This record gives sequence, C-alpha cells and structure tokens, in this order.
Amino acid sequence: MLTRGKGICYFILRVHYGERMKKTGYFAPSVKKAFKILQVISDSPTGLGVSELSKRLDMGKSTVHGITMGLEALGVLVRDPIQKKFNLGYTLLELSRRAYTRIELRHVARGPLERLMDKAGETVFLGVVNGDHVTILDVVESRNEMKITSPPGTRLPLLAGAIGKVFLAQLEEKKAKEIIQKMGLVRFTSKSIMDQKKFMKEVEETKKRGYAIDDEEYMLGVRAIAAPIQTHSPPLAAIWLVGFSSGLNDQKMERVILEIRSTAQEISQSMNSAVGK
Repeated sequence: MLTRGKGICYFILRVHYGERMKKTGYFAPSVKKAFKILQVISDSPTGLGVSELSKRLDMGKSTVHGITMGLEALGVLVRDPIQKKFNLGYTLLELSRRAYTRIELRHVARGPLERLMDKAGETVFLGVVNGDHVTILDVVESRNEMKITSPPGTRLPLLAGAIGKVFLAQLEEKKAKEIIQKMGLVRFTSKSIMDQKKFMKEVEETKKRGYAIDDEEYMLGVRAIAAPIQTHSPPLAAIWLVGFSSGLNDQKMERVILEIRSTAQEISQSMNSAVGK
C-alpha cells in the first residue's frame, strides 16, 4: 500500500494475520423457513399452532410440522401440551445471552485496547473461541508504517501460537489435552512447537503466570503476547498484541507483558460488572 505525506512517499507494509471469512450468497431454503417461523411466533404473545403458522406463512402444514418438531427437539421452541401452540424456547435465550456478551465485550474492550496500543505501539487484537477456531472481534492497528493487521471476522487456528496457549489455559487440563490430541499441532513455522507434551507445558505455564508468548511460532519474524479475558459466561475470550520481532525485542516484551495483563484484568472486571447488573 502506497501513501504520501508532506511530499514524501512511504510504503506501508500490512501483513495479514489469519484467514478472512468467505462470503456466500447461498441460503438453505429450510433455514429461511425456520427463521420465518421464529419471527412470526415471536410476534405472537400467546403462541401459534401448526395450522395458524401454515396460513400466515403460506407454507404447507407438513413443512411447518417438520420444522417446528425439529426446533422443539433443540429447545428453540416449546409447545403447550394442551393448546398445541408453540412459543420461543429457552435455547434462544441462552444463544442471545452469548451473542450479547460478545457485543458487550467488544464495546467494553475498545477503550482499554486503544490505550494499550498507544502505550505499546503495536497492533492489538480481541478475539473469542468460535468452534474449532478463533474469531477476531476487534483490532486496534499500530501506527507504525510496517504493521501486522487483520479485520474483525478473520479466523485464526485455535492452536496457533500464543492464542492457542492462552485459550487452552482457560480449560481444565484434561479438556485441553483432548483438544490437542483431536486437532493435532500444526507446523506453521520452523519454530512451531510440535511436541504435545511440550505444548501442554507451555499451556500450564500460561495458566500460572497469566499470559502466553509466541516467539515466531505462528509467523516467522513475528512475536505475540496474549492474555485471557476472564468472565463468568462463555465464550472464551482473550486479547493479544502482535509485532515484528525486530521491534518487539526482549526488553520491550517485558514491559508490554505488564501492560497487556493489566489491560486484560481491566476488561475482565468491566465485563463481569456489566453482566452482573
């Protein structure tokens, strides 16, 4: 990327960190129908039966019956055994609470992340565990001409460097070992840890000291420090700071470790206060 300032040309190197989410325009018909059913039921204070849903949505009774039975089995819908009417189930409440936590997390963390970037001068990320990978929720880019960056929504491997260690450190040892054995360790660089026992030792150290370090294990020439966001509800969250090894030397790493731990604690306290209200 080329930009100009005061008559001088600067080349800004933006190194992409992770894998961008793929966009698709395809929507499964059954998913669209299920969502329409949920929308109509949510607008009805007394619930709706199969016949009523079929009429309002101009959808066949057999189709409505099949979808509502599936949603009921998942707890997304609950049915009154007497009136045979469906209402929204508690599974939706659980999902909405998790979604709210993510939205609230991004809002609460933004200020502390910006202050951390100002102090450290390196790009800072906020992310959560999302299935078998990590999803970046927010990023505050470094102002350096050469920087590491990725947009929100980018996916990272769950066991990649510092983030892998810091997320597994939030789990019970048995669960962490199961994930490593199931997913397997990947050789991202020549410095990636491939021995499962050695990786677990790093995870245990992370749990004790409250932060994880990545010394060119995910990307050559790049170092990272990660710290957990400890909240009372899922998903597992963390923040991490990333920079080129040439700028993020040992002396700066020691200073940044204190800053990132303090920032993670600040966000954790704010989140737990917000959720508890």
